[in-house]
Amino acid sequence: MKRIVLFASGAGSNAENIIRYFSDSHELEFPFIISNRPDAGVHERAKKLGISSYSFKKNDFETGEVLKFLQDNAINFIVLAGFLLKIPDNLLKAYPNKIINIHPALLPKFGGKGMYGSHVHEAVVAAGEKESGITIHYVNENYDEGQIIFQACCPVLPTDSPDDVATKVHALEYEHFPRVIRDILK
Repeated sequence: MKRIVLFASGAGSNAENIIRYFSDSHELEFPFIISNRPDAGVHERAKKLGISSYSFKKNDFETGEVLKFLQDNAINFIVLAGFLLKIPDNLLKAYPNKIINIHPALLPKFGGKGMYGSHVHEAVVAAGEKESGITIHYVNENYDEGQIIFQACCPVLPTDSPDDVATKVHALEYEHFPRVIRDILK
């Protein structure tokens, strides 16, 4: 059985969607969720789902404490579901091509440091883009520059607000992210 950990910094809606999608799986296990924020909503979602969640400080990721925790718990794969910290080299080396992220835009556009959540959707609308979407990619040493695994698009209408774009992008995330994870782990 493959043991997967979800990293999340916010409300955790993608993490919940992924866990629910795989709830009947006998091949994948999500033993816990890790966050960098003790006040993140993902902790409450984890509790409701009957899954443990842990918070680590930014320094814990860099010093190897998180890596040791993952290795001690025999984690095979990491999924970033709204996780805002840059993944340190120690995790990248320990999990080569075993860390994936979802980004709320069509990379390489609107990626990089500071481009997350509403910042992305505001930039898409301000640029007058005709489409946006999601990008699922492997994580490397640079923000949003890892090998692209999957993209899906949605239209951006001239009348769309950043919130309208966010709603469309979230629908794509919920529809595609669990399926892509399943395909990668087969």
